[in-house]
Amino acid sequence: MIPRSLGGNKIAILVESEFIPEEIESYQKRFSELKATVHFMSRLWGQSSVCFFSDAEQGKTPQTLEVQIDFQDVDVNDYAAVIMAANYTSVRLRYFEPPSGVSISSELVCTSPAVQFYAKAMANPRIVKGALCHGLWILTPMPELLKGRKVICHEVVLADIINAGATYLSSPSGVVVDDDLVTGRSKNEVEPFIDVISERILQIASAKKRFSVRRSVAPLPNLLKLKSAS
Repeated sequence: MIPRSLGGNKIAILVESEFIPEEIESYQKRFSELKATVHFMSRLWGQSSVCFFSDAEQGKTPQTLEVQIDFQDVDVNDYAAVIMAANYTSVRLRYFEPPSGVSISSELVCTSPAVQFYAKAMANPRIVKGALCHGLWILTPMPELLKGRKVICHEVVLADIINAGATYLSSPSGVVVDDDLVTGRSKNEVEPFIDVISERILQIASAKKRFSVRRSVAPLPNLLKLKSAS
């Protein structure tokens, strides 16, 4: 099904250096066509903006992407979807720093600000979560969030995803939907990945609207009884 207009819904896309230019361009183009607002965001380390560099084949000049939004400064619940970009961006965003005077330990891996941000999105079923290619790496520090979820990913990260307890599904389309989680195998599936995320946004919004209507027209027997008794 071809998605309709997203009507100004906001889409958060987490990026870092080693992003894939074609993927970023697809987000910009397709979500713009659907009239959604795309916010590229990352960890800005106290700067007003950071310029990230793309992955590039040997001998080619990397492309750049200037990001001006730090995900630590936004409310994840303001977004209809949160997408983790492909390639090694998720690995870079898993970086964490132990508190002063504290040694690095396994318990600290989930303290990465980006991991915490994505975990907050996972906790809200009204937010569509997307992870393309290597993107599910953002969740491996918190395997409980992947346990039992049906996903597809690039074979490079498959062992880590299985070890986190997820269920890998092969899909002819290269895209797998598990309720509010949409995953894609590689950058080659970015366009159907975007369309499926967009359709899930509309489905969740429609379900929310129907629920609100049912509540607004629900009978008030207790109130009616009180009125007739008076």
